[in-house]
Amino acid sequence: MGVSQVQRDGGTIAYEVHGDGPLAVLSHGMGENRRTFRHLIPLLVTAGYRVASVDVRGHGDSSAHWPSYAPAEVGADLLAVVRALGGGPATLVGSSSSAAAVVFAAVDAPELVNGVVQLSPFVAQPRPNPVMRAAQALVLRSPRLFGMFHKTLFPGDRPADDAAYRKEMVAKLRGRMDAVRGVVEPVDPHWTARAREVRQPVLILMGTKDPDFKDPGAEARAARRQFGTAEARMIADSGHYPHADRPAETAAQLVEFLAVTSGA
Repeated sequence: MGVSQVQRDGGTIAYEVHGDGPLAVLSHGMGENRRTFRHLIPLLVTAGYRVASVDVRGHGDSSAHWPSYAPAEVGADLLAVVRALGGGPATLVGSSSSAAAVVFAAVDAPELVNGVVQLSPFVAQPRPNPVMRAAQALVLRSPRLFGMFHKTLFPGDRPADDAAYRKEMVAKLRGRMDAVRGVVEPVDPHWTARAREVRQPVLILMGTKDPDFKDPGAEARAARRQFGTAEARMIADSGHYPHADRPAETAAQLVEFLAVTSGA
């Protein structure tokens, strides 16, 4: 199907649905859009799942400017999509900045969420040195510079269509960099303060070569420890976006998890 929209207080959230079966909702990270999951979605559909990929508020085809981009608000947007698709329940998959949002959604509406997957979550707020902070300030104000930064998050293989996707991504960011900054703005409470309230199954997936972390394995284990019960698994030779650079391996992990959450 084509792009659908769900109305929220402050604008509309765009999403796209493929396949039939138990519902999985995919939410991308800072600066990206729903097409980051373009290689993962067909694999999940083939495995028998209905997959909704969402444009986070301020990104993609969702409305451009919002009063807040806090993860609790992004999580509420995901729940609105689940309700629009019949109430699920759905397994929520959040990449990077959206890994925080899925935690809030799971706690706020447990009847709509049957499982949570965090792809490349940040456990602690990054604390860059002054030089890095200045560089990040520039990157978070320029679509072109963000595109250059985005490329560095693929330390190994990149999808064959990566250049075309990045060109499209950068074009969609023009006039929307407030959203890019907004989704990573420090907020209270941090998702780690709510993680113990999650009662659904939780899976953390992290690339072994994720350049955002000094030790990706340690970060994945730290994320796992935030929850009462969770499992952390590594995707070999993957960077910050396992769904893009290792879609088959990521899909295999998700399909195994979805079989549990959906009761298949």
